[in-house]
Amino acid sequence: MKKLLYTILLMTGVVAVSCTSSLDLKPVSEISVNSFWKTEEDAKGGLNGMYVRLRSQAQANLFLWGESRSEVFDFGIEGAANMQRYFQNTLDPVFSGPTWVGLYTIVHDANLILKYVPQITFTAEAEKKKILAQAHAMRAFVYFVMARTWGGVPLVTEPTEGYDPTATRKARSTVEEIFKLIKEDIEKALELFPDNAFIGARSFWAKPAVNALKGDVYLWTAKKLNGGEGDYNIALAALEDIKTADVQLLPNFADVFANNNKGNKEILMSVRFQDIEAANNNYSTMYIRDDQIPATTDAATKALIQTGGGSNNWAPSAVFRAQFTADDLRKNTSFVEIYTYNGNVATYYGTVTLKFKGFVQAGIRKFLDDVILYRYADVLLMKAEAKSGLGQDPSTEMNDIRRRAYGAAYNNHVFVNGTKAENDEAILKERLFELVFEGKRWWDLVRFNKAFEKVPSLSGRSNKPGLMLFPISESTISLNSAIIQNQDY
Repeated sequence: MKKLLYTILLMTGVVAVSCTSSLDLKPVSEISVNSFWKTEEDAKGGLNGMYVRLRSQAQANLFLWGESRSEVFDFGIEGAANMQRYFQNTLDPVFSGPTWVGLYTIVHDANLILKYVPQITFTAEAEKKKILAQAHAMRAFVYFVMARTWGGVPLVTEPTEGYDPTATRKARSTVEEIFKLIKEDIEKALELFPDNAFIGARSFWAKPAVNALKGDVYLWTAKKLNGGEGDYNIALAALEDIKTADVQLLPNFADVFANNNKGNKEILMSVRFQDIEAANNNYSTMYIRDDQIPATTDAATKALIQTGGGSNNWAPSAVFRAQFTADDLRKNTSFVEIYTYNGNVATYYGTVTLKFKGFVQAGIRKFLDDVILYRYADVLLMKAEAKSGLGQDPSTEMNDIRRRAYGAAYNNHVFVNGTKAENDEAILKERLFELVFEGKRWWDLVRFNKAFEKVPSLSGRSNKPGLMLFPISESTISLNSAIIQNQDY
């Protein structure tokens, strides 16, 4: 009899997968297929477990893969606690960043759902279809993360139910094969969702979020896999479909990220962090302790920081901060520069990231903001990017973003259609201002082929194109000899 590779988390009542970084999965404790995947409640439990493991990756890893290697960061007040290995781009197979092991546990969950849920009888068939749609969407998203991070990875589409070296010690598939599965999963998810309605508090995959993912995927393949005009058109159509959902740009930029406004109408998909059930996420490494807030800074800065917390291991870089204009309303929501004053003489002290500063409870700051995967501003900027790729005018979408960003000063920042190169440069910069600290910047730079140009630590290294990917960890390769290291590592 086949066995499911489960360990039971008694406190949460969800199921977690045990595995190693080589995909060499072995049972820790087992539940027979005969005792699980029999009821609608089993299916919902498996689905919830999949989202729990997504949260474990969103706690820090999604950000590290998606933004940490960009020009956005530099040393913080407390030093970098090895975060400099990311923004200085000195990763190697020993210090490789997070491995793919956690992502494959999510893939395993999705594979289990896709294998067993079709056999379960549901009270309402539509609910079964939604669960299957979410599994397809999740698997597509996770493989999209892996393809952008490492390129080709082992392709696993069946749950690992027992120890079989031929199944678990897989070689890497090509990146083209990975994107073929991603696109197939996206289409299956879209077919299974009945409408554009959201599920719960916009922290579950739903059709609008899958269309955002589709737009993201096809922009990537248009630029990185020679998809060209055809893929731009598919991306634009998917992104256009989202506007029929219950989405909007919130009038006030800061309200999008307010901890008491989670799941607002700008959000398409986020990973939920709630007190008690989740620990602080990675944004705690970008704030500042109370004892490090200088007494001689100004009252306005203290008011923005309020109660301190976390640590200032890395901070927004001077290269990044200098690109903001003073009249950009997004600036004071995103970060604050701290100066000390001796009379009228101001001395720069450090910078604190404000965008995801959590909340204060009983005098303690808790960094439990949701991790946003897609929001409507991102959709508009992806539409602008697709239009630019097709030689169309992206002014409508760009000016929708700028109108909110600059408020009364908008007339000084109206976007005017230019050449494709000019439009692309403007769109990439607008994505920086709008989406900074949301885990997008590194992948944006890679997609636009601008990383070597805009990241200081990559200057003069364009002869090593393999650096656009992360290295595969030495431990992963040592456990699976079929895995070949990425070029230039």
